[in-house]
Amino acid sequence: MYDAEGRPTDASRSRPADVPAHVPSTVTEAVLPGIVDPDGIQVRTRPARPAGPGQVGLAMEAAGVSFAEQQMRRGKYYDQPPFSFVPGYDLVGRAVDVGEGVPGDLLGRRFAVLTKTGAWASHVTVEAGDLTEVPESVDSADAETFVVNGITAWQMLHRLAKIRPGHTVLVHGANGGVGSTLVQLARIAGAQVVGTASSNHHDAVRALGATPVDYRAHDMHDQLRARAPQGYDAVFDHVGGEGIVASYRLLAAQGTLVAYGTASTRDVPGSSRAPVLKLFARLMLWNALPGGKGAHFYNIWAGRRRLGTFRGKLHADLGQVLSLLADGALAPQVAARVPLTEVGEAVRLAESGTVVGKVVLVP
Repeated sequence: MYDAEGRPTDASRSRPADVPAHVPSTVTEAVLPGIVDPDGIQVRTRPARPAGPGQVGLAMEAAGVSFAEQQMRRGKYYDQPPFSFVPGYDLVGRAVDVGEGVPGDLLGRRFAVLTKTGAWASHVTVEAGDLTEVPESVDSADAETFVVNGITAWQMLHRLAKIRPGHTVLVHGANGGVGSTLVQLARIAGAQVVGTASSNHHDAVRALGATPVDYRAHDMHDQLRARAPQGYDAVFDHVGGEGIVASYRLLAAQGTLVAYGTASTRDVPGSSRAPVLKLFARLMLWNALPGGKGAHFYNIWAGRRRLGTFRGKLHADLGQVLSLLADGALAPQVAARVPLTEVGEAVRLAESGTVVGKVVLVP
């Protein structure tokens, strides 16, 4: 368990692994040199750098391939750094080096961390304050599927939509990494869930506890309305584009729309900023209307300027998710485990639309 500030209690703090700490001499990392096909992502080796003051060096055990990195490959992620850079939004790793001011008892323990970039590497140096401990009973790849996905889903459900028992929610893309996590957490919260997915993923969506609807069906919105005639208490939409209007219209009188992406523009040429700004404008307009409906855009990095509060919420929320995983209440959706050196294949698979859950890079 975790306390209100996201710190592990004695009951959840795992003992250090029975392996010696090992500071590497070199680091293997995947580099985006520019806008390239998946096969154009480069794998290189560089000298390792020691952890600095307040930092911890982690040996990566699992790193995710998320939609954010897919957009970065296209040069379309909203605020990505200039090329070339090492992508990788999150990881799970074991502490092998600590810098000045960091307790030595962190060595050998496993942690999850949001990085935004840099996680696609065999060893990663991060700020100690950004770490959340991972229970030793949990597999690293399983835990990885719930880092950015778990924080995103938990905060959208509980901090924005404030889901309660008896609510009915709609999850677009219910077979994806965030979508499958949303379905499970909503069911745990006592909500009824309808999820859109292609027909070949309907069995997987049912297994998670949601009622599936084919997003390719010509009458999809009629089917969705029929399953919630009074409207949905919350709709979670990662698609954006013109479909966001239909999502808003599916809300109940006091319902909440949470948008968290613009996947519909993935393959559309041009800047990523215009679709996002258009979405922001729509949400602001809807929030200004009378009637009680809410419309939000979720950004996992919002509030980081107040670093202490940001970290406290992140640790607390991810801690809750990892505790549910350790207790067996959450089923990890690992689509594939792919070696870091085969990162191009991992990205190609993640972008194929043929998998359920998350593709995970392993050393």
